[in-house]
This record gives sequence, structure tokens and C-alpha cells, in this order.
Amino acid sequence: MHGSIMRLVETYGYGVVFLFVAIESLGVPLPGETVLVTAGALAALGHLSIVWVIVIAALGGITGDAAGYWIGRLGGVALIRRYGRVLHFDDAKLARIRAFFHRHGPKTVFLGRFIALLRTWAALLAGTAEMPYGVFTLYNVMGGITWAALFGALGYIFGRSLPLLERYIGQASLAAVLLIALIVALTLAWRWFDANRDALAERISRYGVLFRERHPVLAKFIVARFAREEYLGLYLTIGFVLSLAALWIFAGVTEDVVHRDPLTRFDLTLEIWIRAHSTPLGDKVFLVISALGSPGAMAAIGAGGALLLLVRRQWLVLTAWVGAFAGAGVLTVILKNIIQRPRPVDATRFLYGMSFSFPSGHALGSLVGYGMLAYVIGSTWMDGARERVRLTIATAVLVLAIGISRLYLGVHYFSDVVAGYAVGIVWLSVCISGLQVIQVRRLSTSSS
Repeated sequence: MHGSIMRLVETYGYGVVFLFVAIESLGVPLPGETVLVTAGALAALGHLSIVWVIVIAALGGITGDAAGYWIGRLGGVALIRRYGRVLHFDDAKLARIRAFFHRHGPKTVFLGRFIALLRTWAALLAGTAEMPYGVFTLYNVMGGITWAALFGALGYIFGRSLPLLERYIGQASLAAVLLIALIVALTLAWRWFDANRDALAERISRYGVLFRERHPVLAKFIVARFAREEYLGLYLTIGFVLSLAALWIFAGVTEDVVHRDPLTRFDLTLEIWIRAHSTPLGDKVFLVISALGSPGAMAAIGAGGALLLLVRRQWLVLTAWVGAFAGAGVLTVILKNIIQRPRPVDATRFLYGMSFSFPSGHALGSLVGYGMLAYVIGSTWMDGARERVRLTIATAVLVLAIGISRLYLGVHYFSDVVAGYAVGIVWLSVCISGLQVIQVRRLSTSSS
């Protein structure tokens, strides 16, 4: 992994530093700190300027945190208020979070920059708690500059011992955040249990009663989620849950691939079995299916859809459309160059040009591309729920068939395809959820 990041920073320089740090600060768990330390080490070797490394990293962190703050500010409070009662999260607890950030917000934003995981979520939490933007910006700027200067300088000074330095920094940050998370979780769990022990005992004693009779409010809430006027909340909830699950899957698969854990042995076993049972007719069929998820096919769909949306003057949808297709391509290139996993041995039989194997660009691109296409068609031209369900199933079958075709042709491993789907789910959820939030906010603003 370190070698891949080193080559990436050497090749693309300051742009990689800004991109990784900004995206990590926005809420996506990329190794921004590792990239910064690596860039500092390369500056010590004369490949980069340490001044510009620190400046670019600080700008990336400040920009990403500012974007994360507004994501939490615009969508976080509404989501908590809409679904908080399911988890017994009411306005009183939201007020306590706001009070916490009122008392400890500045140091949380500043110190969060130095702790793994918290660095990714501090800005989102600050926005959700509606921390004053001026105060947030002040400590965001101070934290970003201090963090960039400190870790850039560490990389610069200890460049020759970079792997060891990264290891100790990562372990210390992870240990700190796990300790904090454990303390907070135990405290909240005990408070909840102490406040709800009587109600909990009563529910257990009445186990077996019909769900609707026991939980009429919750039952009514669940039914309401599927009403037309509640679709935004439903989309946001599903998107959030799917994104968390997909990130967890991607992290687990990536770790197995990097460390050559048992999943990679399964990859080889499955590849050998599939090729042993392949036929010339099967090769022809799956070549056609695979072509439906190729970069050329995705580019054609993306360009055609963009032109149609441009003619119809649907500017918000056009922005989300272009962002979805372009982001899928950028994510594919970045992740492939970070992991740099070689292709299966027989991949040259069906590849015209060689690229890295992990993750599958066909799986990622087809899920985002066809998923976005299904969403636009379903939300624009379809009124009935049954038609939308059929469209969703057809899209899922097509995307799944494209992933299977890559396995059948022997150009990808099983874990490559799974990782491609996981990243695709995260990015598609981000694009659709963001579009939904902006559309609803514009509607409410215009009606008021």
C-alpha cells in the first residue's frame, strides 16, 4: 500500500495531496494523512516543495471540512428529527449535542483533525449540531494549518523511516479514537438503560403480542415512510444504511486483498473453476454482456443522457448526472492505482489494453451508470410503484450480469467485482441523496 501511495504522489504531486486530504475531510475514509506524510518525505528527497505540500494539504483539509459541515448542516438535523424517535432520539438529546458543541465545539473541531476517524466525521457532526459557521471556520482553519504543518514536517524530517513513522502515527490515532468511542458508547448505553429499564422490562414481559398492538406509533411511522410525501426521508435513510454497509464491505475486501488473506485464495479457486467450465459459446455471450458495461458504453449513455437533460433544461439533474458518471471514472482510476493488483493470468485473452484489476471498473461504472439512468427514468417518466420496482429489478439483473461476465471471461477476480459494486453503491447513494435534498429544499423555499 505504501509503495502505491508513494508512486501516486510522485506521479501526480500536489493534486493527489489536495484530493486525498479533501475527500477524507468530506467524510470518505481515504488515507489523507498517509498521503501528507508521504509527500513530506518526497519533499525531503527534493521531489516536492515542503512549503507547497503544507499549503496544499491545509487547503484540502479546510475545503473538505467546510463541505462536510454544510452537508451536516443542510441534511443532518432534518434526518435526526425525522427518524430520531425510532432510536428514542428526541429534541432534548439533539439539544444536548448542540450544547456539547456550544461548550466543546472549538476544541472538538481543532483536535478532531489529529485523530483518525474523528478527522473524517468532526465537520459533519459540527454541521449537524448547527455549530456557528464563523466559529467552526476559525478552528477549522487553525486545525487544518496546524495539522498540515505538523505531519508534513514529520514526513520531511523522518523521510528515511517513512513506513515506521506511518505505522506509529496510525496506531496512535486509531487507539485514541477507539478509546474515546468506547467511553462514549458505554456512557450512553448505561444512561439509556438506566432511563428505560422499566419500559424495557415491560416490553420483554409482553413479548408475543402483535407488533401493531405493541408499537402503534412505530408501525404508523414505518407505513408513513412509504407515503409519497415521505420519499425524501426514505431515500436518505436507505442511502445512509447502504453506504455504511458498502463501505464496510469495501474496507474488508480491500484489507484481504492487500494482505493476501483467504479471500484471495478463493478468488484463484473460483477463477480456475470458471475457466475449466467455460465454452466458446459462453465466451461470445458474456463478451456481449461485458460490452454493455464497458467505458465506451458508459460514455455513450452518459453523453446521451447529458444532452437530453440539457435540452430539457433540467439543470440540477444534469449536474448530478455528470457528477455520477465523472465521479465513477475518477474513483476507478484512483483506486486501481492505489491498490495496483495485477490481472488474472489469462486476462489477456479478452483485454485489448492492460490495467490494474482492483476494483472492477465495469462493476463500478455499470452500477453507477445504469443505476442513475434507472433513477432518472423512474422519477421523471414513471408514476406507478410497480413500474419502478420492475425497472429496479431489471437494472439490478443487468448490473449483476455484467459483473458475472467479468468473472466468466477471467479478466477480474471475485473480490474485484464485489469491491466495484461496493464503491458504486456509495457513490450512487451520494449523488441521488444529494440531488433529492437540494430539490426538496428548493421546492420548500419557492413555496414559502
